[in-house]
Amino acid sequence: MADRVLKVNAYTTFTLLDGDVEGHGWRSDAPAVLNVTTDDGDVLLELELDNTEIAAVPSHADRARLSPDEARELATELSSYADRAEE
Repeated sequence: MADRVLKVNAYTTFTLLDGDVEGHGWRSDAPAVLNVTTDDGDVLLELELDNTEIAAVPSHADRARLSPDEARELATELSSYADRAEE
C-alpha cells in the first residue's frame, strides 16, 4: 500500500484483508488493513483501504473509538456472527 496513513508493522492486527468501499452509485474493491489498538483508556478500531486501488476516495483511514465495555460487546457480537457463518 503506497501512501499509508496507518502505521503497519509486525503488530498490526490484520493486513491485506479483502475490503470494499461504496458510495452512491459506485463500489470498489481494494486490499485493506484492519488494526485494533488502545489510546487513553479506549480501544481504537482502525481501517484503511489501499488508495492505489480506489480513485474515488483520497488516502485516509477510518477509526472508531470504543470504551472497554463496547469493545467487549463487539467481541461477543463478532464471535456470534462467526458461529453463524460457520453453520
